[in-house]
Amino acid sequence: MPTISAIRSVRQVLPAPPRHWVGNGFHVYPVFHDKAFTAEVSPWLMFDYGAPKEFSPTTSRRGVGQHPHRGFETVTIAFQGEVEHGDSVGNRDVIGPGDVQWMTAARGVVHEEFHSTEFSKKGGTFEMAQLWLNLPKAAKMGPPRYQAITKATIPQVFLGGESCGAAGAPDDASYVRVIAGSFQGNQGPAQTTTPVELWDIYIATQGEAHELPLPDGHTAIVFVREGSALVGPAGAEQELGPQAVALLDRSGDGLRFVSAAPGTKLLLLGGAPINEPIAARGPFVMNTMQEIAQANEDFHAGRLGR
Repeated sequence: MPTISAIRSVRQVLPAPPRHWVGNGFHVYPVFHDKAFTAEVSPWLMFDYGAPKEFSPTTSRRGVGQHPHRGFETVTIAFQGEVEHGDSVGNRDVIGPGDVQWMTAARGVVHEEFHSTEFSKKGGTFEMAQLWLNLPKAAKMGPPRYQAITKATIPQVFLGGESCGAAGAPDDASYVRVIAGSFQGNQGPAQTTTPVELWDIYIATQGEAHELPLPDGHTAIVFVREGSALVGPAGAEQELGPQAVALLDRSGDGLRFVSAAPGTKLLLLGGAPINEPIAARGPFVMNTMQEIAQANEDFHAGRLGR
């Protein structure tokens, strides 16, 4: 493990917000509250978390029908259940537990997101997260791209730094799934436009203290999916309960946390800030409101998503 010289302090804790429905299939916490679409969370824009929820069997489609995007990326993580995706450039896919869908809308995509047909028929527990990740101006009008990232391609690394290997981590072990960025020399499979860290962290027992290296100057955000944790330098920790989020200072080269409950699950969102203006309206994120108006015009004229 590299030597860490400065542990990040917690700048602000955002408590769990009220939930709302997105379409009829995603009952989510808007994790970033009023920090969404601000420089404070850059390069990330928005974060919706659908906590575990039971759905009864149905023959109806649950989710969100066709809608456009331009100027950013959507990252969908399936924890339980299945998400079915289809878009205007021909991508169709179903992701299941542990899988990730990384869609670069760039100059424009029209897509839809539903519970998969098979999951809808059977019903069961559904849990997911969707993150919006900004693109720099130079990439906003580039070609769309779709990455289907399966659970098997995401490295699992013990929190001590050793790779879990092909067998994966045992149930009583604490580990990181490296979706994007690098942890202890293990590179995540996601191809990113700017430097990004996205780590899915599991801490098996209560009272475990860990220090993880982070690039100095990068944004760092810690979200608690389940359990609770103390985050920050020893003696100056902030406690986070379920669905709370900590925004960390950008100075420092390490993250420290202590699990306050067994089976604690965290998400670490990091990345190099994109120091450009953010203009966001509905499904479009550009640099100016004139570009937002152009996106609306292109969508209504049928030019977006081709």
